[in-house]
Amino acid sequence: MVTKDFAASDGLHAASWKAATGGKAKWEAAAVPGSGVIPLVEGKAEGILYGGCLSLLVASLKTPNEVRTADTILFLEDVGAKPFQIDRMLMQLKMAGKLAGVRGIVFGEMMDCLQHPEQPFSLQEVVQRVVGDLNIPVAFGLRSGHVTQGNVTLPFGVRASLEVRKEVRLTILEAATVPPAKA
Repeated sequence: MVTKDFAASDGLHAASWKAATGGKAKWEAAAVPGSGVIPLVEGKAEGILYGGCLSLLVASLKTPNEVRTADTILFLEDVGAKPFQIDRMLMQLKMAGKLAGVRGIVFGEMMDCLQHPEQPFSLQEVVQRVVGDLNIPVAFGLRSGHVTQGNVTLPFGVRASLEVRKEVRLTILEAATVPPAKA
C-alpha cells in the first residue's frame, strides 16, 4: 500500500507521514476541515491506537493472532464490503467481547462499501446502530488504509486521544519512532 500511495501525486498525506516516521509527539491525524471525517457518537477518550482492515481483524478471532482491543482507540476500515457485511463483522466483534473494552472508534473511508440503491439506510446508520450503545466516541470517514486520496499515516501502538463533537480530533499523543540524532 505504501508504494501505491507514493506513486500517486495525491496518494499520501505528507504531514502525517512525516509526523509518524519522524519521531513527532502530539500531532493531529484528523482535524483538517474538509477531511471527510464526520461525528457519529460524541465523546472523548484516550487509549492505544490500534486496528486495521475490519475483515482481517474479524478473521483473526480464535487464532493465536486474535485482535486485542482492550483500552484502545480502535481504527477500522475496509474496502468493497457491503453494509450488511460490515454489520455482520461488527456484530461478530461485539458478540466476541472485542468492543467491550474499546475506548473510542474511528472508521476509515470505507471505500466502495456501497449500499444497494433500494436499501433505505446508509453505512453510517448501520455502524451507529451496532456501536452507538457502547457509550464511546465514534467517528466515520478518516482517510487511512484503503482510500481514494491522501492516505493518513496512523502509527499503531502509541497513545492517542479521540474527541468527537461537531468536529473530530484524533491526536497522536506520543512519538511512534525515535527522532533522528542531530549531527
